[in-house]
Amino acid sequence: MRAARLLRLLLILQNRGRQTSVQLAEELEVAPRTILRDVDAMTEAGLPIIVHQGNQGGIELGFQYRTRMTGLAEAEARALGLILATENPMLAPLGLSSAAQLARTKLIESLPDKTRAHIEKAQSQFHHIPDPAPDDPRIAALAQAVQSRTTARLRFASPTEQTIHPTALELRSQTWRVHDTLTDTWIALPDWGRINISRLPFTAS
Repeated sequence: MRAARLLRLLLILQNRGRQTSVQLAEELEVAPRTILRDVDAMTEAGLPIIVHQGNQGGIELGFQYRTRMTGLAEAEARALGLILATENPMLAPLGLSSAAQLARTKLIESLPDKTRAHIEKAQSQFHHIPDPAPDDPRIAALAQAVQSRTTARLRFASPTEQTIHPTALELRSQTWRVHDTLTDTWIALPDWGRINISRLPFTAS
C-alpha cells in the first residue's frame, strides 16, 4: 500500500507542482504527518524533494525532475480518456475494481498537463454506463485457477463431473465462459455446476 501511495505522491508533485502537506493528505486520504514521513522516505531514496516552510511553503520536486508519458495527439488523449472512464464489467466479479481505480489514477497523473486536460474534457462530455456482469463466487475461484494453472472439476461430485485445465476466462454477452485446454472448448457458466479447485498444477499444451 505504501509503495502505491509513494508513486501517486511522486506523480502528483511532478504534474501539479508545489503542494501543501494538507492538500496531499486530502488527495491521498491519509494524515498530513503520514505525508511528511513519506517525503522523508522519498528524500532518503534520492528523489529531489524540496520542503518550503512558512505560509507560502509546500512540497515540490526540485531540479525539474520529470517522468512522464508523451507523444499522444489530442484525439488519442480523448480516446484514452474514454477507455479509462469505461468500467470493465469483468473487474468487479474478479475483485479488481479498487486496483483498476488506482491504476487509472496513476496513469492519468503520469501524463503531461495538456494530455490530462484532453482526457478530463472527454470524460466530462461522454459517459458510458455498462450493464453489470453476473457476480458469482465461482468466477473468482476459476480466475485463480487460470492464473495458478491448477486443475479444476466442474459439476463436482455429480455423475457428469468434468476435470478441466482452465487457461482463460471470457465474458461474452453477459455470460462467463472458461476455456478448457484438455478439450480445447469453452464452457459457459450455466454448465459449471458446483466446482472444485485442485492444488495440482497442470502443464498447458
